Amino acid sequence: MASSPIFPRSASFSRVGSTPRSPFFLSSAGVVVPAVFFGGIGSRCRSRLLGRSISVRSVASDREVKRSVNDGGTPSFKKSIANDASTIASNIKYHADFTPSFSRESSDLPKVYFATAQSVRDALIINWNATYEYYEKMNVKQAYYLSMEFLQGRALLNAIGNLELTGQYAEALRQLGHTLENVAEKEPDAALGNGGLGRLASCFLDSLATLNYPAWGYGLRYRYGLFKQNITKDGQEEVAENWLEMGNPWEIVRNDVLYRIKFYGKVVIGSDGKKHWIGGENIEVIAHDVPIPGYKTTTTINLRLWSTRVPSENFDLGAFNSGEHAKASKAHSDAEKICYILYPGDDSLEGKILRLKQQYTLCSASLQDIIVRFEKRSGSSINWEEFPNKVAVQMNDTHPTLCIPELMRILIDVKGLNWDQAWKITQRTVAYTNHTVLPEALEKWSLELMQKLLPRHVEIIEKIDDELLKNIISENGKEDLELLEKKLKDMRILDNVDFPDPVQKLFHKPKKETIKGSLKKILTEAPLQAVQNLLVKNSSVLEEDLSEKAEAEEEDPEDGEPTFLKSNLQLPKMVRMANLCVVGGHAVNGVAEIHSDIVKKEVFHSFYELWPEKFQNKTNGVTPRRWIRFCNPELSGVLTKWLGTDEWVLNTEKLAELRKFADNEDLHLEWRAVKRNNKTKVASFIKEKTGYMVSPDSMFDIQVKRIHEYKRQLLNILGIVYRYKKMKEMSAKERLSSFVPRVCIFGGKAFSTYVQAKRIVKFITDVGFTINHDSDIGDLLKVVFVPDYNVSVAEMLIPASELSQHISTAGMEASGTSNMKFAMNGCILIGTLDGANVEIREEVGEDNFFLFGARAHQIAGLRKERAEGKFIPDPRFEEVKKFVRSGIFGSRNYNELMESLEGNEGFGRADYFLVGKDFPSYLECQEKVDEAFRDQKRWTKMSILNTAGSFKFSSDRTIHEYAKDIWDIKPVLLP
Repeated sequence: MASSPIFPRSASFSRVGSTPRSPFFLSSAGVVVPAVFFGGIGSRCRSRLLGRSISVRSVASDREVKRSVNDGGTPSFKKSIANDASTIASNIKYHADFTPSFSRESSDLPKVYFATAQSVRDALIINWNATYEYYEKMNVKQAYYLSMEFLQGRALLNAIGNLELTGQYAEALRQLGHTLENVAEKEPDAALGNGGLGRLASCFLDSLATLNYPAWGYGLRYRYGLFKQNITKDGQEEVAENWLEMGNPWEIVRNDVLYRIKFYGKVVIGSDGKKHWIGGENIEVIAHDVPIPGYKTTTTINLRLWSTRVPSENFDLGAFNSGEHAKASKAHSDAEKICYILYPGDDSLEGKILRLKQQYTLCSASLQDIIVRFEKRSGSSINWEEFPNKVAVQMNDTHPTLCIPELMRILIDVKGLNWDQAWKITQRTVAYTNHTVLPEALEKWSLELMQKLLPRHVEIIEKIDDELLKNIISENGKEDLELLEKKLKDMRILDNVDFPDPVQKLFHKPKKETIKGSLKKILTEAPLQAVQNLLVKNSSVLEEDLSEKAEAEEEDPEDGEPTFLKSNLQLPKMVRMANLCVVGGHAVNGVAEIHSDIVKKEVFHSFYELWPEKFQNKTNGVTPRRWIRFCNPELSGVLTKWLGTDEWVLNTEKLAELRKFADNEDLHLEWRAVKRNNKTKVASFIKEKTGYMVSPDSMFDIQVKRIHEYKRQLLNILGIVYRYKKMKEMSAKERLSSFVPRVCIFGGKAFSTYVQAKRIVKFITDVGFTINHDSDIGDLLKVVFVPDYNVSVAEMLIPASELSQHISTAGMEASGTSNMKFAMNGCILIGTLDGANVEIREEVGEDNFFLFGARAHQIAGLRKERAEGKFIPDPRFEEVKKFVRSGIFGSRNYNELMESLEGNEGFGRADYFLVGKDFPSYLECQEKVDEAFRDQKRWTKMSILNTAGSFKFSSDRTIHEYAKDIWDIKPVLLP
């Protein structure tokens, strides 16, 4: 094979012997693979791969394609293919020459990355097809995880790590004149998610594959993702993400897996008496498959992402030739933009329509695919009652709620089942994970918009709502109408929609006799003289009495029925998606113990009283492969050495054994050396990305997460401002004795239309600019905002962290997952008793967690106290706001930001997230942090105990719980 320009001429690698004569080979998966990839296998192994006949079916049809494979074991990359560095180097070089995405003359690292990734994908495809061949053969029950986000991060190092080929790939690339680290850095982060929701979904896929559970993920293939964040002099700037500009070597387009989806149109009753959804706008969805390998297993599962288009006949060629180019391509543009970006702004009607289209596209395409696969496995005899015994659908938050009416529509309108049959199947199949207690995040959709876009689904939702009302009345009875009213208002799916007539009749009251009617009765029925005498003698008393009654009538304008039964014409009619999720599924779970408790006691309390068996807790977890083993290899080596095994990567319970070494001085030395090395790398990264120089001798204090008022980055930066003010008031000597040097690092994106969050980003960067250029302060305090925070940045920052801030208002963070990653990497947390912080503190020990702030059960009372004008702010809080307003941080006016923390009521005021209330407690807790950090022996022990106590927070544990308690699936080991 000729030398490729991609590699230096001096690069050398061994040519593998016994290579087949043909330069190409058709693998068992039906994939063309370079012959050199099978070099070193030997003729016997090749005959095993070629000798047996199996059937590989198209997912979208019953077509069968014959392939040849020996009737021996299941093909497996790790079992069957030579994994030595020279063979891998040959395969990389083959891809550089014969499957290039770049010109032959190119010698850039991106080309090397693509060739390397394609060589890894060859391995994954073989394991991947073998996995699903076996699942089809065994006809096992599978879980399907539907999520609008999958925040995957880079795939190369994760894939070769799971395949246990990191060393071999490093050596292969060295033979070719490159380093694995430099090649891996050329991979862009897949822009398929934003924050914890998407990262959790990706951790779950890793654990499902590692634990050999039969499962698929379903999502959308966003062209631009959320956005790429630049930090300018004006704060955050959003630009389109470019992750797909060079293509994606990990995905395979399945052009034969194509489904039709409809929007708009109308519902008619056909001659067969059935309802038919006709007309409207039709689009096509196409599958893009991404293999997800497990760790130390051949199991490789699938993430199927949907892209959208319309058939070529929808292009108006006549209009184009007439010069009406926009009109000619409108159908294509409308279809393709569905998958342009994640969470398009929904302040406009067009934005709302696009978001709803995205959600329905995910649900409809995925369910059609799931049903096709079920029917194939069922053969000629389809028993729909078996569907929930073969399929489990998990809705990750409310975004996939339309799964419920869509599954009902397909079962009734397409498959011919009756309502009761379809409803039982749907409820047994679908489950819902709740991720928030914020009212604004519990999705509501305009009924009018949904009727326009999805008319058949609204009919189904209306019937589900009607059946729910009957159920509520049946369960609660008709005696206590006040209680029944509360239940109906809390639980109903449709909001601000007239209640049905039978419900209205329950609350009908006899009309009250009015003052006017009473007087008329007296005047017409009593003798005139008697009436006159009555009026004269009792005029003052009667006047007072009539006045009181008239006032009472004005206050109670009802004439026979409560006002809640009728819609308010001034407000929009809405569909409450979270309520539909609870009603339509068989399980509802929160994602941390405190969150699940709030879900049962507050968010869905009425539902919990009706169906307590539906509600569960599944505390989140993260994969220890990506979040310790691969992102922190030096710490991994220390863990393996002191635990005497690397089994902790799969069984994190082993980490608890670190506790017996927590006081060992040798371990302390190795632990601090690892942390120091990681901090040095981050210091270089910060210099490259921001221009700021920071000292690795300082404490690295990190808060990285989506920018939101409830996550309270504002509390953090105001604490820093107060610290800076106190420093400025001291002499240089006093500063050194009073404060521990800190580098305060922020990262995260503010949603593009979230004005207050963007103000916070700008404020942080302004504070950083002032402090970082203050020569009096020097290295004693630095403030850095890392732009475009993503998974790859997290993989660098988290291993270097020493203090991590998880300081949301208590009761508002469902769980958090970054807190788990930080604890796993020996970082000590400062935080409130919110989300998973509660459980982390229990596991790592109260002495190894810095706790402050109000508790969740106090929040409502504190807000009430504020509304009544009883809150008295701490003088330090008033001092720091005054300092901000002094103009010390530049010419930007931060009055609006400060005013959000003031006043007793009103939108955007009254300090809803209790920054002022928790500020003094936060400052005092930070003093304890400084004190602990000065004692490095104590701090190192705390760090070790955080890692030791993090064992519970593996996503492997979480997935085992989902599989057992919600999905009813079991591991399937490939032979």
